[in-house]
Amino acid sequence: MAATDKALAGLRQMIASGQLGPRAKFPPEPELCDHLGVSRSSLREAVRSLAALGVIESRHGSGTYVSALDPAAIISRFSLSVELIPLEGVLELLEVRRVLESHATASAAARQDPDLEARLGDILDRLESTTDAIEIQFLDAEFHNAICTAGGNPTVTALTGVIRGRGGHYRIFEPGADFDAIKQTSDRGHRAILDAISTRDPAAAATAASAHIAQTELWLRALRPVPRPDLP
Repeated sequence: MAATDKALAGLRQMIASGQLGPRAKFPPEPELCDHLGVSRSSLREAVRSLAALGVIESRHGSGTYVSALDPAAIISRFSLSVELIPLEGVLELLEVRRVLESHATASAAARQDPDLEARLGDILDRLESTTDAIEIQFLDAEFHNAICTAGGNPTVTALTGVIRGRGGHYRIFEPGADFDAIKQTSDRGHRAILDAISTRDPAAAATAASAHIAQTELWLRALRPVPRPDLP
């Protein structure tokens, strides 16, 4: 095992076992090197790797700490890798999103929140009235994020957001022969989701969300757009 891998495995074991819990300060570097049997350079490389994953925080003048290990915060770091996944992988992730977001939408309907319904109605009114591709992208994300947030599980919100972010690089709403038909179908899907939430019907909400995301999968398979991560 390479020295850096050994250091990384040792740190992971200390954190996973609870020896170093959330927000715990690391022992002094010489002590930690002796404990793990690695050099300072290998330890520092391992720390940098875990910091990139949101597991470790280095505080200037204070030392190195385990992060809060918040699931949503750690999952949000997945975007660094997910944003590199090609279309076939994105389609697999959309299946995951479909399962998670269906559950979140059902939970949102069960919560019976008039404020959520009003907010979604406002977003959807703006979404239905625009033909600007960039605005559609933002409003679509706002609509789905509001529902997932209302579902009450920050980890689900973070994970679906990461998947949606990469999927958004494959732009369906671009000017062309199919734009109007795609836009109208998408708007109807959003409206069906809102109607189910407004009638406080969790089963219908889950079905509407699943159908809407499944339609996105079909469009991506058919259109196979080139990813555009350079655009807003």
